[in-house]
Amino acid sequence: MGSNEFPQEQPVHAVTVKTFELGRTEVTNRQYRACVKAGACAAPDMNCLSPGFRGPDQPVVCVSWSQAREFARWAGGRLPSESEWEYAARGAGGKRRYAWGDAPPTCRRAVFGERAGALGCGRNATWPVCSKPRGNTKQGLCDMAGNVWEWTEDWYHDSYEGAPADGSAWVVKSTSSLRADRGGQWDGDAHNLRVSNRDSENPDIRSERGTGFRVARDLKKP
Repeated sequence: MGSNEFPQEQPVHAVTVKTFELGRTEVTNRQYRACVKAGACAAPDMNCLSPGFRGPDQPVVCVSWSQAREFARWAGGRLPSESEWEYAARGAGGKRRYAWGDAPPTCRRAVFGERAGALGCGRNATWPVCSKPRGNTKQGLCDMAGNVWEWTEDWYHDSYEGAPADGSAWVVKSTSSLRADRGGQWDGDAHNLRVSNRDSENPDIRSERGTGFRVARDLKKP
């Protein structure tokens, strides 16, 4: 896990990840609305959710870390740890730079700001989930690079010094009081799409730029 490219991605270290399952897609507006309708989730902040982000199959944004966690519980799961997220993005721990491999990002593989004036690959917003199948991991996970940042369970720390080595979330709070999110977003650059890239966000923030999430769960025994 990690890389030698930036201090926050160091040190590169071995992690033993227990078997788990991860949602194929980022949670969509349609799915999140079902949780709101059931009375288990608070609605997204509609003051920040402009029309271009409200499509039923676009990833939900304008939700806080706590709201993401509420949905995951309602759906029978949880948020992934940073270790689990990176393991999945690497194609079950492979040595690849991006979710699809080592080829450089283009709008054929991910939703991002490929160039000035082409944010969101020309839409200036997110795309419906799984719109870029060429960018899937070898297990078939969609949008592990781009579209929206994804909340993880972990508190964010400035490096991996002292990080758990068993794949669990880093529950020891850092001095920054930020949560770790992963994956890059529709208006970000290619640098953000690397599987080792780390970002942090105020857990209370709700933004359409934004942070969405996907659900993990422990593997159910037969």
